[in-house]
Amino acid sequence: MNEALDRIKAAIAAQAGQGRLLIAIAGPPGAGKSTLAEALAVQIDGAVVVPMDGFHLDNRVLEARGLLPRKGAPETFDVAGFTALVSRLRGADEVVIPVFDRSRDIAVAGARVIGPEARVLLIEGNYLLLNEAPWRGLAAHWDVTIAIEVPIEVLEARLIQRWRDHGLTQDAARARALGNDIPNARRVVAGSVAADVVVRQG
Repeated sequence: MNEALDRIKAAIAAQAGQGRLLIAIAGPPGAGKSTLAEALAVQIDGAVVVPMDGFHLDNRVLEARGLLPRKGAPETFDVAGFTALVSRLRGADEVVIPVFDRSRDIAVAGARVIGPEARVLLIEGNYLLLNEAPWRGLAAHWDVTIAIEVPIEVLEARLIQRWRDHGLTQDAARARALGNDIPNARRVVAGSVAADVVVRQG
C-alpha cells in the first residue's frame, strides 16, 4: 500500500499549482476505494474525500422504475446531478453536497460542506472512469485518475462478507453479492478507461 500511496502522491504533486485538484478514485464495489481515499486524505495537506454515493436514486424512484433490485448499478444514480456537482467543485469556494446514510439506505441532501480550505478533492466511486454515456462525460473533469484492480474471487469474498456484516444470512449475502454487486464489478472492469495510476490489490 505504501508504494501505491507514494505513486499517487507523486502524480498529484505533479499537478500542484493549478488550483483545486479533482482526483478520481475508481474501481469495482468492494475494491477498497474508501480505504485508499481515506489513507490519502491523512497524508495530503488540504485533501478531503468526496464519495459519489450521495447520488444514489431514492428507493421509491428505483422501485417505480423497476430498478430496486439493481441498486448500485450505473443506471441507479443521478449522473446528471453528480456531474453538475463535480463541475461546481472545480470553481466554487464552498459547495454543499449530499451524503449517503448506509444505516438508513438513503441519500441525505445538504449533509456536508466542502469549503475553500479543501484543495485536493479525492472523489471516489465505482463508475468515475466508466466509458459509457453519460458517465464518460466525467473524464474531462479529472486532474488525476486512479483505478483499483482486485481479482474477482477476492471481490466476491469481500462483498459476501459486507452483506453478512449488514445482517444477511450466508445464502442471502451470497445471492445479493453475486446477483448484483459482481455483475456491476465486471461492468467496471470491462468498461472503464485506462487510469493514470493503477493500484493492484489482493
